[in-house]
Amino acid sequence: MINTTQNSGDAGYVIPALAPVYARLAPLAETLLRVVVGVAFVIHGWPKIQDPLGAVEMVQSIGFYPGWLWATALAATEFFGGLLLIVGLLARPAALATTVVLLVTVWFHWVQLDQGYKGAELSIIWASVTLFFALNGAGRYSVDRLIGRQI
Repeated sequence: MINTTQNSGDAGYVIPALAPVYARLAPLAETLLRVVVGVAFVIHGWPKIQDPLGAVEMVQSIGFYPGWLWATALAATEFFGGLLLIVGLLARPAALATTVVLLVTVWFHWVQLDQGYKGAELSIIWASVTLFFALNGAGRYSVDRLIGRQI
């Protein structure tokens, strides 16, 4: 049963009758967010997983050597990390790996391409979301929760 009582020091809800609604919908919203992030990664990683060595020049251009290793790791992280996030299996390590990828893209756009915040904005937002799942886990509606194990 979900506890809808307020923490001491909480101002409470303006409309207290909404507390049970929020308590019931919050896990669904968290699940929806995790699935959307996972789908986005699968879609973004699909071309890379079809040609894992296709990004060798790109990863080498930002200083990752050997390129074949990092391009393959990038493809696997985006595609398989996305799949794991969708179902909520090994969600913390998958989210951590995708966060690292996104932080590299923040650096790439902000520093290397000199685009500043404007160029890195989407990566910052996505990295914030993946970091949330890396720290909090997959949530109530996940395989991790179903099997009762998570990292």
